[in-house]
Amino acid sequence: MATNATFRFSFGFFGPLLSLLGMGPSFSRVELENDLLRVRMGWAFRARVPVHHITGTQLRSGLVGGIGVHGWRGRWLVNGATTGLVAITVDPPDRAWVLGFPVKLRELTLSLEDPDALVAALGR
Repeated sequence: MATNATFRFSFGFFGPLLSLLGMGPSFSRVELENDLLRVRMGWAFRARVPVHHITGTQLRSGLVGGIGVHGWRGRWLVNGATTGLVAITVDPPDRAWVLGFPVKLRELTLSLEDPDALVAALGR
């Protein structure tokens, strides 16, 4: 797959605060380019995942554990809102960076303006 696309994070009520903290829309993006998914939320999170490591995607709804960057043991939530959530399964696990430290990435949940478009682009 050689799809090139950019997907915007969704930002809710805390969007202005995240912008002040360097994690808002100007600093955050999700890009699919040359079989590589790149995710960045300002200085707080970055990941580069080969598309062939993505084994599944799933739209999510309901309560989430916060706004910003949260995770433990390979499961990471990177969001600016509680809506538009899509969970991406990564197998084999990859590496991401949180606050400049390397972490394991097995599942990544993102809040996007158009989560269906990312699911369609990944073909999962």
